[in-house]
Amino acid sequence: MMATAARMCGLYLLFLLSLLLQQTDAEYQPNWESLDKRIIPSWYDEAKFGIFLHWGVFSVPSYGSEWFWWYWKGSKNPYYVDFMNKNYPPDFTYADFAPKFTTEFFNAKEWANLFEAAGAKYVVLTSKHHEGFTNWPSKVSWNWNSMDVGPHRDLVGEFAAAVKKTSVHFGLYHSLLEWFHPLYLKDKASNFTTHDFAKTKAIPELHEIVKEYKPEVIWSDGDWECDDTYWNSTQFLAWLYNESPVKDTVCVNDRWGKNIRCKHGSFLNCNDRYNPGVLQKKKWENAMTIDRYSWGYRRNLRLQDLLTVDQLIDELAETVSCGGNLLVNVGPTHDGRISPIFEERLLQFGQWLKLNGEAIYSSKPWLHQNDTVTPRIWYTSNKASNGTAVYAIVLDRPKGNFIHLGSVDYLPSISVSLLGYSGNIEIKETITGIMLMIPNIQINEMPSKRAWVFKFMGAKV
Repeated sequence: MMATAARMCGLYLLFLLSLLLQQTDAEYQPNWESLDKRIIPSWYDEAKFGIFLHWGVFSVPSYGSEWFWWYWKGSKNPYYVDFMNKNYPPDFTYADFAPKFTTEFFNAKEWANLFEAAGAKYVVLTSKHHEGFTNWPSKVSWNWNSMDVGPHRDLVGEFAAAVKKTSVHFGLYHSLLEWFHPLYLKDKASNFTTHDFAKTKAIPELHEIVKEYKPEVIWSDGDWECDDTYWNSTQFLAWLYNESPVKDTVCVNDRWGKNIRCKHGSFLNCNDRYNPGVLQKKKWENAMTIDRYSWGYRRNLRLQDLLTVDQLIDELAETVSCGGNLLVNVGPTHDGRISPIFEERLLQFGQWLKLNGEAIYSSKPWLHQNDTVTPRIWYTSNKASNGTAVYAIVLDRPKGNFIHLGSVDYLPSISVSLLGYSGNIEIKETITGIMLMIPNIQINEMPSKRAWVFKFMGAKV
């Protein structure tokens, strides 16, 4: 009997030792020092441009912003309270909006093809926003998901399947917190000394979407009320990097706890519309919206609220020049449409990228980011068959027939071309940089109605 007990004890110790060895052998340990050593997958840095989609029950009222529920019932903003009082019965609840999230016009293939035509290399869809409604049939979101109520469809699954048939990488946004979930409110009341919501809701959801849909971007949010230790973020990320089905290709942002933002992650978001305007040491992303005031669709949207295509190109040039990616958000409607005005913006953006993409995709920051003499000129560089090309993205059309570039030194070997234009462009040396002499180009010969891109070979790199 004692021998049997000793043998069982020995086997148990061997089992514990094997577990310890497995954990030790894991490439990444559940701490930020180890996780930060992971090199970001190259596809993400090369992509440069992605599309963000905020879509959920908030798309039904489509009024104000995607924070509708919080502003109505949380902060009780008069703008939202008055809207509800004037348009809905007194006993109407936010849950009553869910059956109206119908998505009858949602065609995942059409969306995927549109985003590919827009020149996007990745797309990030909302799997769950702060309202808690999951756009997939989550096992831990009973009767508050897109299969049980509203569309009665697996929206994430349909879109993932369609995107993966294109050249676009698939990603998912996921909010850690839920404003009004009872377990979250209980944990919050304990100053997050209890972890029931994180353990039984938030983290299981992350495991679900990774295993089921294999996203190559996980865009975490809802991190601002508690530290990463509440979410046990490092444990999840260690699993994601070591064992998950996307361990070799997945990228994550920096929103894994209020103490983590702008410090840790594959790339840094820091804040919404983050655009530092100078070169950063770590890979970063500028997540911003075509609608200046909302991430979700708004029925009361005005034309003047939208960024123009030229403004989007401006944002792209500045972002990529400084080493970032641009993630441009559009909000679909409750019935599953991309509004024609958003579609037009995206397609026009794609036309510009089709002509000038070599200055954007796979590019690297150059010696200078913006020009030292002429404002609103941003630089990138890229490998070419005969060396390294340097690109000057000129956001404003020259008023005359010359452009003064103070950041490009004159060298006997230097040559220049204008992307999309077959004519010659003369270079003249100046005391500060060079002067580009541009011939009178006829309207029908213009390479682009928008920003011009000059390509230099033989420039200092």
